[in-house]
This record gives sequence, structure tokens and C-alpha cells, in this order.
Amino acid sequence: MALPDSVTTCLSQPVHYVICKLGFEKKDTYDINNILSENGEVCWQAVTEHVCYLESDQSVDYIKSIRSLGPVCESVNLYFKSLTKEQFVVQYASWFHWTNCTEVFLEVFDILQYTQATEVALGLMKLTSCLERALGDVYLLKGNDCPFLLRDLLASEQLADVFGQAVMNVLKVFIGSPHGLNLRNVLWHGFASPQEIPAKYCAMLLFLTAGLGQLLQTYLLQTKVVLIHRPYVIFISLEELDAFPDLNNEVLSIAEELVKRSSFVLKTMLPFWIAALTAFKQSRYADSVILLLPQLEVGLRLLFTTTNKCPNRLLTAESSALYTTFDEMLAKNLDNEEINQLPVVLEEPAMASDFLWDFLNHQEGPRVRDRLSHGEINLETFPREVANQIVGFAITILCRFSDEDMCSFKEHMVIKPLMNCASCYRSRFHPISRLKKQVLECVKSVHSWPELPTVPEEQVEKIKGVEGNAEANTLILMISEIISQLQHYMPQNCCSLDDPVSSVLTERLLVELCDTRICTLYSPRPLLEVAAVLRKISAQCHQVSRQVIAGAGLRYTQWVNKALRSRQRHNYRRMLSSIKFLSPVLRLILLLITVELVNVHSVCKKNPFDYQQYLKFLKSVLQYTENLVTYTSPEKNKWDETMELTKKTLIKIRKISDRKLMLMHLAT
Repeated sequence: MALPDSVTTCLSQPVHYVICKLGFEKKDTYDINNILSENGEVCWQAVTEHVCYLESDQSVDYIKSIRSLGPVCESVNLYFKSLTKEQFVVQYASWFHWTNCTEVFLEVFDILQYTQATEVALGLMKLTSCLERALGDVYLLKGNDCPFLLRDLLASEQLADVFGQAVMNVLKVFIGSPHGLNLRNVLWHGFASPQEIPAKYCAMLLFLTAGLGQLLQTYLLQTKVVLIHRPYVIFISLEELDAFPDLNNEVLSIAEELVKRSSFVLKTMLPFWIAALTAFKQSRYADSVILLLPQLEVGLRLLFTTTNKCPNRLLTAESSALYTTFDEMLAKNLDNEEINQLPVVLEEPAMASDFLWDFLNHQEGPRVRDRLSHGEINLETFPREVANQIVGFAITILCRFSDEDMCSFKEHMVIKPLMNCASCYRSRFHPISRLKKQVLECVKSVHSWPELPTVPEEQVEKIKGVEGNAEANTLILMISEIISQLQHYMPQNCCSLDDPVSSVLTERLLVELCDTRICTLYSPRPLLEVAAVLRKISAQCHQVSRQVIAGAGLRYTQWVNKALRSRQRHNYRRMLSSIKFLSPVLRLILLLITVELVNVHSVCKKNPFDYQQYLKFLKSVLQYTENLVTYTSPEKNKWDETMELTKKTLIKIRKISDRKLMLMHLAT
């Protein structure tokens, strides 16, 4: 589709005025010595005097405050330019230690010496994220749950108690309030181009951060408390994020050409894209992603506003309205309940939305944008693996919206694998995807039971409740009957009539069933609630398996070493006998989970149904697995009770496990 190429700014007229003009209206020169003591400390009283207040309610008058602080910011910027790096380090470095990322602030000083617009914007984004994290650490000196939003953090009584309300009002002029400059949000959400962020505001925030460090040192000495920094979030299981192949210089060179010609890229934002690719080449992976995420947002916002015919939403909203951000752009419906057309115009819409939901929104995903923008990640150790995925995804979007004469790039030998990976992408962090992963991990654990060390067969005691072949055969028969009722939902020819339990309850079958594609985009509430209960069941089953593995290993060692008392030996024998029957039962429950997931998804797509009755059944299975965890724990070791409970549960499952009949009933 054709996208408008006439956009020259994403700042609305009032916001553009506030950021680009208001702070330059006063032409008088401000003497830096008014706000700087002889020993280099910030004279906060002189700074706070420039914050103006409304007569009506004594709240901050942001327009007058920005106008008044404009010359002060310019003076600070010129002052920093007059210092050498050595002078700045000697005078200010120690005042940044409270942020736990001194190097970032020293880097911002370097950036200000050359005033390259893209680098200033990048420095400001990094500065605000680190500052927010540090302020959160200070908040926790007096409070418990740190606010998630910067504006709520700056408005908190806890920070006002430490720094003073007047100081917090100064900060709110620059960041955190939609009525002020709001520098953090306009940059992190992709509204501001490099040329629209005055360097003097970056210099002023650097100056204020040092001043906060001075105030905090005084507070800590007076109160004799210690500032504790929260640990950084560390990305784990990086292999789960592996969607695109490793990007080499040839791919990145082609990407640089795509950036210049793709309609997805606003011309005013082109320097950000080039800087992001350059940073990746230079192994500055955090910088690359920080630069790129806002550009993905503004590019998608352009698509969103074009396809949904609301061009005014491309610009920054005023303080009385919300920004058009990722959350809204990825939603199924617009505010007026009309269908969001953005997924329709995206090639492989589920892929693009699933990827963005996975990497940005899902609670169990990496939530890259949130964690970077709120300072939760160590920028120096940001993993290449994560950056590779974000850049790889961006390249596929550039290709999707490239000119017709650029179509050859899509077929290029180094680009085509990226496009193929994009078209095959499936969500990894949606609750349904996590459920599938849980099931496979659990079944792998249960299938390892036959490898557990055990005593000779003849020494295993027949346990109460399964004496003789009759009782054992009854259990196996019930499992076989349940499997027979589930066959309708399984691949053909997977069940042997001679041995249905062994032929069906296999890891291979569950892998095949879990590979069934389920659309996770815009999952209905009933499906999510069912998935939540199924996840709890799976988690309990896995806990049982872990307890069995640990208990069997410990007891065997004690048996060999003759360290078991008589009662413990009897209990160990009962455990060995019980787990022979418990293994197929757990595998049956995992099969039931997988079949139910696919089945309920299918029903939810066709008809709404009263799923509360269905949830009641699932919760009874959950109750069984929770009791199983208790009975098989090292503290309890209640194996007779385990088998009695298992028999009762199998009877209940057998009675209502004709799922086709039940779901048809529920759906009508």
C-alpha cells in the first residue's frame, strides 16, 4: 500500500512549540555562577526559583517554567562545553555514582561536546532510563512497590521526602509530565526527530542528575541509611528468542539501502535508522535497539493511522489525550470498537503481531522496550542475540514496504532466509505457547522414570489398593477407555489395539499434538482462562515428576547403603510399585491437556459457550494434581493414598471424557 511521504514532523503544533521554541523565547544570558557554587555543587534554590506556579491551584505552570528555564539550560550547556573531560570527571563523576551507571552519564558529557543530533537524542534516552531506575532505588528507601510509570514516580511523596517537592517539580518540567517538555516519552515513543531535541535540555538533565546525587548524599548521611540498587534483569534462555539467522555485514549493507528507499521510514527519522544499523555493526547492541524500537513504533503508527483513516493520530497527543502506542496498534479493535485494519495490511499479520507481542508485551517474554526504557537492563552487557532479532524483524518490515523496484532485495540470497523465518514465526511467549512448552518439558521428565535406579523386581512389595492383576488391570483398562474416547482428536493410526497405553502415551505423540498451529493473536477470554488452568495442572504434574525422580534416587542410595529403617524400606517398595501406575496416569493427563487445548480453541472460534462448567471439570483435575504433589512430597510419602486418589480421579475423568459430546453440549 502507498504510504504518505509528506510527513515532516510527528510533533503536533503545540508540542513542537513547547519543545523547539518555548525555551528559546527569552534571549537574556544567564550567569552559570547563579546556580553553581564555588566547589561545583548545584544551587538548587536558584534553580527552583525558575519554576512558576498557577495562581488558581499552585500547580506547576509548565509554559512559564519552560520559558524561564530556557536561558538556564543554555548556560549549563555552554558551561559543560567549556570543561575538558578530565575536569568534568574530577568535578562531577562521584555525583553520578548513586545512579549505578556512571559511565552512561560520562558518555552523555562526551556527546554534548560535539552536539551531533542523533547522538544527543540517544544520550537523552539512555540518561532518562538510567535516571528513572536510580530514582526508583531511592523511592524504595521509603516505599515498597516502586511505581511503574515515571510520572507516578516523580509525583510520589517518597521522592519529595528525600529531595524536596520543589526539586521534583523541576524534574517534572523536563520529564514525566505530558504538560511539560516530556522529553522521555516523545523520544521513546518515536515522535521526535533528531533535529527536534535541543541539546541544552540534555545538558540540563545531566546537570540536575549530578545535583540529585549531591542532595541524596546529604540525606543518606543524615538518616544513616544505605542506598541499595536493584539487580538488573538478565535475559535467560536466549535460544528461545532465536527467530532470525545471525546478521552479517552483507545483510546490514542491504538494510542500509532499504532504509533509504522504504516507505516505512519517515525521511525525518532516517538518521535514527542509519545510526541503529551502525551501532549494531559496532557491537553497541543496546544503542542499536534503543534507536530502533521507537522507529518501529513510529513506522507502525504511520501504517496504523493510514489504514484506519485517522491521520491526526500520527502526531503526538496533547496532555488531554493518549498517545497512539504499540498497545493500541496491536489491539484487535479501535477505541470506537471498529476492527483495527493494521494487521490486514501487514504481510503475514499474525507473524508481525506475534513477534511484537512476544518481544514487547507478553509478561513472560523479554519485554525489551519496557525494560530498556525503564532502566532495568545493564546497557553494557545487552546481548547480541536479542538485538539480532529486533534488527532482523525490522529488515523484514522494510522489505515489506519497499518500492517495487526494490522487490529484488526480497529474493536476495541473504535476505530471503529472513523473509522465510518471518513467515514461519510462531508466538513463543503467549500463554498457550508457554503451556505447550510446559507439557513437553513435563512429558520428557516423566519419560525418564524408567531410567531411575531401582531395586530388583521381586523385592517390590504389592501395595494396598492394587493387589493382584485384577486391580492393576482395572487401572490400565480405565486409562485405555479414556484414550479411546480421545482418539477422535488424535492423529490417525497412532493407537495400537494390542497396547493402547504404550502406543499412545508417548513423547512423540505429544510433540506432534503440540506442533498443531493455534492462532494466539486476539485469543478469546475463555481460551485464556482455560489455558491458565491447564498450565497449573501441567506445573503440578511436573512437580510430581521432580519429586518422584529426587525421592527415587535418594531412597535407592539409602537402600544400597542399608540406611533405611524397616518402615522406610516398606514405604520405598510401595513407592516403586506406585510409580509404575503413576507414570501412565501423568502422561494421560498431559495428553488430556494437549487435546483439550486444541479442542477448546476450535470451539471458541466457532461458538461462544458456557465454559464455567468446563472449567469446573478442569479444576477438579487440578485439585487432584495438587493433592498428588502433597502425597508424593518427601515429607508425606503417602503412596497408598496416592493410588486411591488416582483411581477415583480416573473414574471421574472416564465418566466425562467423551469430550466431543460434552463440548457439543456446551457450545449449544
